[in-house]
Amino acid sequence: MSLPGQSMPPIEVRPAQDCRFDQVSLGEIMLRLDPGDNRIRTTRAFRVWEGGGEYNVARGLRRCFGLRTAVVTALADNDVGRLIEDLMLQGGVDLSFLRWVPYDGIGRRVRNGLNFTERGFGMRGAVGVSDRAYSAASQMRPGEVDWEHLFGELGVRWFHTGGIFAGLSESTPGVIEEAVQSARRHGTIVSYDLNYRPSLWQGVGGRAGAQTVNRQLAEIVDVLVGNEEDFTDCLGIEVPGADPDLASLDVGSYRKMIEQVVREFPNVRVVATTLREARSASVNSWGALAWAGGEFHAAAGWPDLEILDRVGGGDSFVSGLVYGLIEKGDLATAVEFGVAHGALAMTTPGDTSMASLAEVERLVKGAGASIQR
Repeated sequence: MSLPGQSMPPIEVRPAQDCRFDQVSLGEIMLRLDPGDNRIRTTRAFRVWEGGGEYNVARGLRRCFGLRTAVVTALADNDVGRLIEDLMLQGGVDLSFLRWVPYDGIGRRVRNGLNFTERGFGMRGAVGVSDRAYSAASQMRPGEVDWEHLFGELGVRWFHTGGIFAGLSESTPGVIEEAVQSARRHGTIVSYDLNYRPSLWQGVGGRAGAQTVNRQLAEIVDVLVGNEEDFTDCLGIEVPGADPDLASLDVGSYRKMIEQVVREFPNVRVVATTLREARSASVNSWGALAWAGGEFHAAAGWPDLEILDRVGGGDSFVSGLVYGLIEKGDLATAVEFGVAHGALAMTTPGDTSMASLAEVERLVKGAGASIQR
């Protein structure tokens, strides 16, 4: 299905041999405290993971898809920060651009973000309680990172960031803008996940504040990702009469939304949206569609996907999408990889993917859940 008047070129990614990194993310990494089957308010034990919307994409691309990835972030230099570092080292993402900020003893000026998250079950939805004010990453400012060294001298094929980092403080949108402008000067593709979080914007203007920031940043990126609520909350673009019915996958409403996105942000070359309906915390419908160059491609996914932990499913979708666009150069394949990887990520605990490329490929080819011996 083509959009009237659109003739947009396909994405051209820099050659791998010209770049040190296939992908780099900019964002905050928090320590997630997971009560497992219990509630935050009643548990006596937590399991810990590292996680962050932008970082999860880099980790998925490294651990599942085998690409060379790095993260640009900051941590307070104390034992909590070193725990987060230890978890990230297991993920294999390059930490050369991790900035350590001296700790002041009790976190008056700088600290590390914490994220308490319940998975939910049945009719009890997932619950997230963030404790991230004054985090080291939220205090990053323009001028602190040598982007010209990263994008110009070392070389990066794909750069990813998003609305979570943009909403952390007054200074973080400026960091994103500085990074994106440098990336574009050196031919790096830039993706941006809208990732609206009401709690993040609650004290800084709510949806109106989010729209002011995200609309400005959407004007300078190549790939825009979200779900239907993200496009409404972050950009003010409605999905008229949308119903993510994966059985028929009628994309008419989403087509209208994407037409408006492309009209308002002509720089955007790919638009992708996940399609999810929470029948319960444990069963969701799950699929996605994407647009590029005037063409839509949809992946019906699963109408009744059983979920262990939904956190990070959207980030893992982005990992698969980026992998497909970088390595396969085909939007339809990229959407299928994204949906499969996101589905697998939601079958395991924690924010980050525990899937392998072989598992993703099997799922894309239609393999079921029978035992592998």
